[in-house]
Amino acid sequence: MRGSIQKRGRHSWRIKYDLPGAAKRETRYATVRGRRQDAERELAKIINAAHNGTLVEPSKTSVADYLHQWLDGAHGLAGKTAERYRQLAEQQIAPHLGGIALQKLRPAHVAEWHAKLLKAGGKDGRPLSARTVGHAHRVLHRALERAFAAELVSRNVAHAIRPPKVEAAEIEALKSHQIAPMLAALSGHRLEPIAVLALSTGARRAEILALRYGDLDLTAGTLSIKRSLEQTAAGLKFKSPKTARGIRTISLPAVAVEALQAHRKRQLELRMMLGQGKPDGETLVFSTIDGGPITPNGLSRDWCIFVQVHKLPAISFHGLRHSHVSALVASGVDPLTISRRIGHANVSTTMNVYAHLFRQVDTTAAAAINAALKG
Repeated sequence: MRGSIQKRGRHSWRIKYDLPGAAKRETRYATVRGRRQDAERELAKIINAAHNGTLVEPSKTSVADYLHQWLDGAHGLAGKTAERYRQLAEQQIAPHLGGIALQKLRPAHVAEWHAKLLKAGGKDGRPLSARTVGHAHRVLHRALERAFAAELVSRNVAHAIRPPKVEAAEIEALKSHQIAPMLAALSGHRLEPIAVLALSTGARRAEILALRYGDLDLTAGTLSIKRSLEQTAAGLKFKSPKTARGIRTISLPAVAVEALQAHRKRQLELRMMLGQGKPDGETLVFSTIDGGPITPNGLSRDWCIFVQVHKLPAISFHGLRHSHVSALVASGVDPLTISRRIGHANVSTTMNVYAHLFRQVDTTAAAAINAALKG
């Protein structure tokens, strides 16, 4: 394969080359701005890519057009994930990078994009957090990785630029002295069994709302997580956990068993009054009055109102999961057991998310061994 370079302007060069192996001669052109050496390097890259079988066909597809195509065909994404990806693509990626041809996107564009988002990428021109910019970067990276695999681009330029560093935020969790007042305020409230279960097991909001009575064994004192409830703009849907570790059986403390027994009794009385009959194995443990699922967003809203009305620590419902882990770490439970109990894919995820809690325990351990060594 050979090519030639022609000067087109003061700082512009035209590269001409023929596609190798074509039954009929196919000539391609590319324009390079800069010095002749830049054009020579580009031609060398093209020739090398052609010999290696990695030369991509020229395309005028824009970043925005490709993102739409990719998202429309991204069937492997969970509903909530796909919804969030589309939101990030439409609000943070397309307005800034959408007009650039996919094959002309460069690392410099990505770096400049990060800077714009951090400065004024939010609503009404407000700065975006490094965490949100990182989420948008990962969407772009994943899309470009698919484009690379499909040989639409010669490399993933998002891989060359790291997303902005996110400062570790302290996990919101109840302190040990705050748990008793929280339970006292919950006594007799309709949210009591749900909150007690979250505090007792570390289960996620969506996992708790997907529980059926067939998933409970109150005699053995165990709970099996087999699915979760997903809420998107399209509605509610039960789905399997993302990883094998998400399917798990959790031992229940006595306080959780008692709360669930009392809840089942109240629910049975209500069902009998409404003529719905006794709950079976498929009946939702927590449901609306007609037996349908409670929406995850609705639960979070109701919890927020409850906390405000009772002037309790401003902690989200998800914070109850963190409170569970915090209590386990403080009690000296090993990271692997904690990871399996809360359904993390691996123990490294647990260590990363709750690093500050383990550091505190390690400091306490060092002080304890120091005291023992001093006698």
